[in-house]
Parts: sequence; structure tokens; C-alpha cells
Amino acid sequence: MTVSYAQIRESAPAIFEQGCSTRVVLDHIMSKWGVLVLSSLSDGTRRWGELRREVDGISEKMLASTLRTLADDGLVHREAYPSVPPHVEYSLTSLGRDLMERMLPLVAWVAEHSDDMLGRR
Repeated sequence: MTVSYAQIRESAPAIFEQGCSTRVVLDHIMSKWGVLVLSSLSDGTRRWGELRREVDGISEKMLASTLRTLADDGLVHREAYPSVPPHVEYSLTSLGRDLMERMLPLVAWVAEHSDDMLGRR
């Protein structure tokens, strides 16, 4: 079932307005790093180093911040194992998997059309 923007606004008139929680969540999940980290985790559990390699160009500080934010939002689960050196794994929660079922078609669309779109410049 396709939902229009007008239908969303009708069901919740204040949605997407300044100060609305929807803007915060959209900022977290639709940021460049948020999309790339979530996309990487959609293929399964990853360790820190795997994420750093898969999300090319992300700094350690930005990866840590993005993972912390997505975990605080309930989208990413962080599992720390008591070992030396530290062993930490990241995976999507059920909420994160639900989100990525919807977001991956958008990511695929961008991958398919980005060269053509940027080639127009």
C-alpha cells in the first residue's frame, strides 16, 4: 500500500514541523553516515573494523558517534564481549531491520540513478 505525504500529514498534522521528533529521527537515519552504517549492518553482524572498512571514508570519531546515536534510537544493538583485546559486535535490532526493509529500495534506487543524475551537471 502506497501512502502519500498528504495522508501522513492528515494523520498527524504537526509531523515534520520544527521541533518535532520526526526531524531528529530523519536526521539520524538519513544522514550520509547513518544510511551507510545501517546499510552495512543490514547484511548482518559486524565488528568495529569491518564497519570501518565497509563505510569507506568514515572517521573513528564519526563511526563511534553514529553507532552510539543509532543504538540510542533503538536501531542498532551493541554487544561487548569480555576479552582482551575488546571484542564488540554491532547488529540491527528488530526495529532496525524493519527500517532497512523500507530503506534498502531507496538505497538501490540511488545506486541505480546517481551517475545519471550527477552526469547532468
